[in-house]
Amino acid sequence: MTRAVLDREHLARYTAGDATLEAELFSLLEGQIEACVSVMEQTGDEGAWRTAAHTLKGAARGVGAMALGEACAAAETQPLDPAAALAVRDEAEKARSAMKAARAA
Repeated sequence: MTRAVLDREHLARYTAGDATLEAELFSLLEGQIEACVSVMEQTGDEGAWRTAAHTLKGAARGVGAMALGEACAAAETQPLDPAAALAVRDEAEKARSAMKAARAA
């Protein structure tokens, strides 16, 4: 099943369409992306990897970045796998682009 890069309806359920709140949530997700992807790409510790993947999964799903959440869910089961880290990074970039477009709309 293909997941939405950014499910705006999901997000609106939590923000009631408040653009300021959406921007704040997007900013929080950006920070989680930076921190968690960095850990996944640099750690040699399976526990740290899983924690980073799990943390980013929750943050992504919370704002409606469902495809990123799914990539993180898969990465949780593939600790230290460079292909899983790349998949997360790719979906993170798509989510960033979608968030940027949503801010501009």
